[in-house]
Amino acid sequence: MGTTATFTIGELSRRTGLPVKTIRFYSDEGLVPPTERTDAGYRLYDAAAMARLELVRTLRELGLGLADVSAALTQSASVGELAIRHVEALDEQIRRLRLRRAVLRAVAKRDSELEEVNLMNRLASMSDEERKRLVDEFWDEMVAGLDVDQEFYRRMRAGKPELPDDPSPEQLEAWIEFAELVQDPEFRALIRRMSETQAKQIEDGEFQQPTEAWQQNWPVWVSRAEAAVAAGESPTSETGQTLAADLAAACAREDQDPASPEFRAELADRFAMSGDPRAERYWQLLATINGWPPVPTAQPAVRFMIDALRG
Repeated sequence: MGTTATFTIGELSRRTGLPVKTIRFYSDEGLVPPTERTDAGYRLYDAAAMARLELVRTLRELGLGLADVSAALTQSASVGELAIRHVEALDEQIRRLRLRRAVLRAVAKRDSELEEVNLMNRLASMSDEERKRLVDEFWDEMVAGLDVDQEFYRRMRAGKPELPDDPSPEQLEAWIEFAELVQDPEFRALIRRMSETQAKQIEDGEFQQPTEAWQQNWPVWVSRAEAAVAAGESPTSETGQTLAADLAAACAREDQDPASPEFRAELADRFAMSGDPRAERYWQLLATINGWPPVPTAQPAVRFMIDALRG
């Protein structure tokens, strides 16, 4: 043995606080090889080995695997490079833990059954790209083989769910409901019918984008309908029929009579399809997921306008 101070594995354990079993494991893995051995074969470690052991412990406590620790010790990768890789891995792990916590909160709130818990966990674990792909595939199917207005459907596609890294229970529940909605056969059939109707209008030369007056006045018309509903007015009252006349005048083309009962009935049918509560729910859920301003329901107002047109 040399003259440099050395320690047995037991002494090294007492000085570092690490179990003998752990030091022996690191030694067997080549991370902290013994400085020398006694004639009887017992391992001895010097101060440099102790410092190396402390570094191994630090790197392991930071979560690095044995391969990364070995790479750092042999300098095949710098500690900084390994730290960057590990930060990225930790960020992903933290994201998943936050989602798992949000799932458990939602489960506790909804008192979910086991099958629903599995579904919620599967949906919550989807990546941003998987969520966006789900929406893209939905709209692809809705317009497949149809000649539709591209600008309109570009706007429809633009709204993508972007769940934050630490979603609230409400955001997570909204995402789960949204994912279920776009996969619901009845909802898909509704949106497909709307697309087919638009394609037929384009084919017949009857399709037109909402006029500027329509876009400007729509919030006002909704407010008027809401006020009429709140006041207990009937759709066939003077208030309701005046509103119906304004709606028809804004939607009618030059060759259409806005006072015609047939035109108003057709317009009411279009309102009924586009104003379906599930279509509105689509945007309400998207607003909750993305943290947008809430989308209030316009269903009572839309129903009033439909009945007024048919009145």
